[in-house]
Amino acid sequence: MSWSAWAAAESEAIRAAGQWRTVRALAGGGPRFRLGDRDVVSFASNDYLGLSQHPAVVAAARAALERHGAGAGSARLLVGGRPEHDHLEAELAAWKGQPAALLFTTGFAANLGVLSVLGGLDVTICSDELNHASIIDGCRLSRARIEIYRHGDLDHLDTLLGEAGRAVVVTDTVFSMDGDVADVGALAARCAGRGALLVLDEAHAVLGPDVDAGGEVLRVGTLSKTLGSLGGFVAGPASLVDLLRNRARSFIFTTAPTPADTAAALAALAVLRSAEGDALVRRLRHHVERVRAGHPSPIVPFVLGDEQRALDASAALADRGLLVPAIRPPTVPAGTSRLRVTLSAAHTDADVDRLLDALADLPA
Repeated sequence: MSWSAWAAAESEAIRAAGQWRTVRALAGGGPRFRLGDRDVVSFASNDYLGLSQHPAVVAAARAALERHGAGAGSARLLVGGRPEHDHLEAELAAWKGQPAALLFTTGFAANLGVLSVLGGLDVTICSDELNHASIIDGCRLSRARIEIYRHGDLDHLDTLLGEAGRAVVVTDTVFSMDGDVADVGALAARCAGRGALLVLDEAHAVLGPDVDAGGEVLRVGTLSKTLGSLGGFVAGPASLVDLLRNRARSFIFTTAPTPADTAAALAALAVLRSAEGDALVRRLRHHVERVRAGHPSPIVPFVLGDEQRALDASAALADRGLLVPAIRPPTVPAGTSRLRVTLSAAHTDADVDRLLDALADLPA
């Protein structure tokens, strides 16, 4: 069988399972887009504070584009970086309360780099069963012994750590499909008691949980969600960050983040750490409370179970001008297909009213 024939057969199997996906073509800027011949309000974006559209962020990107051009041109260790790279790393370290930080091209690349460097034949990595794909792939690259602990089950984790030698515990702090949060304080205490290094992926942690900067902790983040730009980073003890700079293949062997993306993230971080940023976070919290009181994150799932039911519900919302994706296997376990609502400070109260009315009208 030729490779083309093999690919066609594999694709047909995906179609037959009802899981074929295509990419939407959207015009505009969040959360308002043009989809085909109609206007939609997106409840699907991770631009949680709307900073991708903030005038100061856009202006910073434009100025860097004019100053440095479109691309960085090379890996930073090969030729060098731009002042914006160094400045952003310093600001990210300060934001996360850590001595040092290192930029990657994406959050995915950051997790690959961190876990592949930390792992080894004498290391056990304990990973929450609902961790993001980038963590899973980083574990696979690590050459370490991998142990998966039941979601949020600290007693199970403690048992696994008791059987390990040198150990790393890695977890999302906010889980991307359920919107629930890890007990970061308890995890840190278990790791400290066992001498394990804790790696926290804070990609979705715009509303917390808060992290105590003490102890041996690596904090992985992304620039593409809370900060509305593109890129990833890790912040932590200087010795670990220095080692990553010299061994993380996903940092060493790729072109640096673009000057425009880096400058945009710098400007967005300045907004976030200001009174305006505090107000945006409060507004986001207000929207979350309206949709599901007490929920800890802007990711609010509505689990419907059946795949077709989730697809039908998403289509019904789209007919009302609301973009809410249906999430199906293999992204989530069979029988847990859902609508995944993500809220943003850029939404208006009227937007949320429309969403709540449309959700209430879905068949039971």
